[in-house]
Amino acid sequence: MAQAYPLEKIRNIGLIAHIDAGKTTVTERILFYTGRTHQMGEVHDGTATMDWMIQEKERGITITSATTTCYWEGYRINIIDTPGHVDFTVEVERSLRVLDGAVVIFCGVAGVEPQSETVWHQADRYNIPRLVFINKLDRVGADFEFAVETIKSKLQPDSYPIQFPIMDGENFLGIANLINKTAYIYDKDDLGIQYTKCKIENAHRISSKFKEMINQNRNILIEKLAEFDETILQKYLNDREILPEDLISSIRKLTIDCKFVPILCGSALKNKAIQPLVDAIVDFLPSPIDIPAFEAIIPNSNDKKKIIVDESLPFAALAFKNQVNPYVGKLTYLRAYSGKINKGDYVLNMNTGKKERITRILHMHSDKSVNVNTLYAGEICAVVGLNNTSSGDSIVAQDNPVLLEKIKFSDPVMSVAIEPKTKLDQDNLKMSLPRLLDEDPTYLVKENKETGQTLIYGMGELHLEILLDRLRRDFKINVNVGRPRVNYKETITNSIEAVGKLVRNVGVHGQYAVLKLRIEPYSANLGIGKQKNKIYFENISSEDEVPKHFLGAVKAGIFESAESGILTGNKVENIKVVIIGGSFNPVDSSELAFKVAASMAFNNALRKAKSILLEPIMKINIVTPEDYLGNVINDLNSRRGKIIEVNDKNSVKIINGFVPLSGTFGYTTNLRSVSQGRASYSMEFFKYDKVPENISNKIIEKMRGY
Repeated sequence: MAQAYPLEKIRNIGLIAHIDAGKTTVTERILFYTGRTHQMGEVHDGTATMDWMIQEKERGITITSATTTCYWEGYRINIIDTPGHVDFTVEVERSLRVLDGAVVIFCGVAGVEPQSETVWHQADRYNIPRLVFINKLDRVGADFEFAVETIKSKLQPDSYPIQFPIMDGENFLGIANLINKTAYIYDKDDLGIQYTKCKIENAHRISSKFKEMINQNRNILIEKLAEFDETILQKYLNDREILPEDLISSIRKLTIDCKFVPILCGSALKNKAIQPLVDAIVDFLPSPIDIPAFEAIIPNSNDKKKIIVDESLPFAALAFKNQVNPYVGKLTYLRAYSGKINKGDYVLNMNTGKKERITRILHMHSDKSVNVNTLYAGEICAVVGLNNTSSGDSIVAQDNPVLLEKIKFSDPVMSVAIEPKTKLDQDNLKMSLPRLLDEDPTYLVKENKETGQTLIYGMGELHLEILLDRLRRDFKINVNVGRPRVNYKETITNSIEAVGKLVRNVGVHGQYAVLKLRIEPYSANLGIGKQKNKIYFENISSEDEVPKHFLGAVKAGIFESAESGILTGNKVENIKVVIIGGSFNPVDSSELAFKVAASMAFNNALRKAKSILLEPIMKINIVTPEDYLGNVINDLNSRRGKIIEVNDKNSVKIINGFVPLSGTFGYTTNLRSVSQGRASYSMEFFKYDKVPENISNKIIEKMRGY
């Protein structure tokens, strides 16, 4: 049986934005106007459909991405509502990995904000076609032109409005559509279900000056499209009429090709202009078959295979998220790229090599579900039964062994120490933590054998706070919690050679391996904010010195040793390791011997090298009234902050800069204090950088317990 909606009638989209730009409110309105829900939920009241966790309802923010489906004019729209807070950016990352398109939401007052840039560049990495929705145009200080300019200057020059707001002084009335030259004025009811729709030239509440502006901008839009579209160009040059259908077709093609981003506008909270947004999702964002085929790897070979969205091909899907549902147990969210799978079928996890059985297939609506029998190519569903599957695993038919590209996650930047209060809490903690880690791969847990403490690493204070709150509420585990600590890293500043030697005579065969290596500073330059921290390898030894089949063991030994540096025991990164020589014995050499020798050589080199401490640096954006500018700057300077620029926006100052993560603890309270509660801020991880020597020495002494 084929799926009810053909692939060309399906849209898999995500809503992404800076925190508090209105993603969840937009989603709530879309669900209401498409008939998926019969009452609008509100984030500030804790009644939003998509914010189902108790922690989300209490804080009024989205913490975990939620999936739903709605229907509009014969189309099926699968939506993922993602968090905006920087601590939960993993949810955006893995959602974008499996989506076909995105709606990027901006606040009409603030324009492009720090996390807006982060999610935009995440979408760039996956070549996600997108459209922009400038929200909150009902707010005092909203400035549509300013928001558009920040998008064009900071993110995407080839973007242009296809809608303009219709204003009556400070009041936002509706929108003017450039494509069909139609006005949508929301004056019929507060729910926004009924509105006045008329041609712009016939609208009595629109001034002649505004009508002229709309005509001018429509011409600019046509000229911009003509730069990319030959059909539009020929009609424009030959002075032929360009119909709305021509513009829709052109914008759709250019949007799907990521050459153009259409800009829309509205006010979700005031229920204005959401229906035209849904029309634009259908008109301009791609269906699964509009996305180019991508390459998958055939294991144990150098061959690759094109994955095409086609129900008749063998099944291939990516598991992008795990979640513990209180009603059905562990859910694994799959994006199916080819083929189909039925309830009760067996599938193969290519990453683990294990066969598993899908016992249930579910269409999700936030935390609620509907059972279905089949998962088809192009769909996003949750399944039950994949108990040994992690985020990023390839789930395929048993006769279709292919590996899809895994999802890459950022390293945690902060940690907190916890101690169970009772023996029962300790036992429950060992059982419960793996479930939480399975849901969010950016958490990391380590045991401190010397102190008996459990160290939990996360992406920030709020990220760790949520995990601890879930331990207490969901799993009834009581723990003592230490103060949050920064996740420092170590690296070196000079080049050093060292040797590791293992010679043991045990039984008939001994263990023998000698490895000589050089370590040197190294960092791949991937552009601002995209520093890549790793251990890089180069082998210049001969086969007679270090046989190739031992190189895997050599790397494993070095990776293992790099988990603990000599200064503070933190991870060692940004180092290039060059294997320059060694020796082996045909009888006594083994992978274990070379792994141990490599570890010894690496540790010897670290002890001889000049090691330094690295700390996470955050990009910070502060909005403050001018009266408190001096106080805010002085406070930021006291935290080793560095100010890059101070901009004016209406009656406030916008400060952009950088600050070490260690200087941000308690910053929310301090900022409120120095600005009498009138300043606000947001920040995101930028890069790891060298800690000043005087501060580094204090950190090292403290962590060593001097």
